[in-house]
Amino acid sequence: GCSRPLPSGAFVYRGTFVHSTQQTALQILKDALLGVDAQGKVLISFICHKAVFFGLLHSSEFFMPGLVDTHIHASQYSYAGTALDMPLLQWLNAYTFPVESCFKDLEFARKVYTQIVRRTLRNGTTTACYFATIHTEASLLLGQIANDFGQRALVGKVCMDRNDCVKHYKETLQDSQDETCRFIKELLEKKYPLVKPVVTPRFAPSCTGALLEQLGEIAKNNNLHIQSHISETHEEVKLVKELFPESESYTDVYRKHNLLTDKTVMAHGCHLSDEELALFRETGASLSHCPNSNFSLCSGVLNVRNVLKHKVKLGLGTDVAGGYSASMLDAVRRALDASKVLTIQDPKYKTLSFEEVFRIATLGGSQALSLDDQTGNFEVGKDFDALRINVAAEGGPIDLIQDEEPKVGLNCRCACEVSQQAIKYGAFLGF
Repeated sequence: GCSRPLPSGAFVYRGTFVHSTQQTALQILKDALLGVDAQGKVLISFICHKAVFFGLLHSSEFFMPGLVDTHIHASQYSYAGTALDMPLLQWLNAYTFPVESCFKDLEFARKVYTQIVRRTLRNGTTTACYFATIHTEASLLLGQIANDFGQRALVGKVCMDRNDCVKHYKETLQDSQDETCRFIKELLEKKYPLVKPVVTPRFAPSCTGALLEQLGEIAKNNNLHIQSHISETHEEVKLVKELFPESESYTDVYRKHNLLTDKTVMAHGCHLSDEELALFRETGASLSHCPNSNFSLCSGVLNVRNVLKHKVKLGLGTDVAGGYSASMLDAVRRALDASKVLTIQDPKYKTLSFEEVFRIATLGGSQALSLDDQTGNFEVGKDFDALRINVAAEGGPIDLIQDEEPKVGLNCRCACEVSQQAIKYGAFLGF
């Protein structure tokens, strides 16, 4: 395999590669070669010591897959790190809806969306699943900005026809349907290589059954991704029962309206029953674990072990601005913290390992977004969507006391601290 010819325009990297597979949470390939063709697809991946190579990594460097943020509100970045003094439903009314209503101003939208895309890329997020706002033009602008920066993105124009507390921030049923169809049509017509629309009912409490039904049809007819929220707080779950008394559960609300598919990602799920998780498994729908937000708004703690036991696809999300950080590395830290909280409550609970959370933040996220045929690890045929990490970068956030093994994260000293700015920047989306 070492002498196989490479096509014209191909490139070969030699060094250490760290990624996850379905069988192995953290696989480390030392002194390995990885070939990439002119279109940015991984051609070959093997270990070999006798070959011609063109890109040689330093001993302090390694490649890892780009991080996948499966749930982030781009429009809320303007107040990230503030306004965390209320529980979810009150927080939405006091802060979120008033701020999101400002995105009818395209200059304001451009400023915020440019900042959040640039920031997430700097933090190593090469794939993001974005909530925008109810404004079609601003949502299209977010798609354009993500494309211009080279970030892989699912972008959703928010849909909501029910809002009794901030009445100026909602749509009519017809407007929501028409503008969603326009958004989808115009974004697809752009033919952006890495940016696609995602059908986005905000969550069941802000949508009538009629709107949910229409959105389910739109997603089905266009074979689109779907994103929303589910079972974030007990108060929210109670409200859904009051608004949809005919449904057996929160999950059943989405299922009845054809919004639970194998291209659906639902944020949070802290309070889902085993029966609801079984529905997720049955339909192929996925969850986005957003621990920073869950702590910040005192929403709950997701039992990740139980989700994985039910074989439900699971990714990580920052959930800006419920989560105060736009860094997926922070999401990794908080996921480990959440697991330890459950262990404190029940010493028999098996705390998540760093390797497991690394997989959730990379391959797991790509699976949750049904993009694992394109990204998530370095398997042959996928895009070379990678971060080049230099743990000894000058001015970086860690100090190497002695030579470290490539497994730079088990004590979280490197893997959780290494990359915030120790990314010797390489977000090679499509090469």
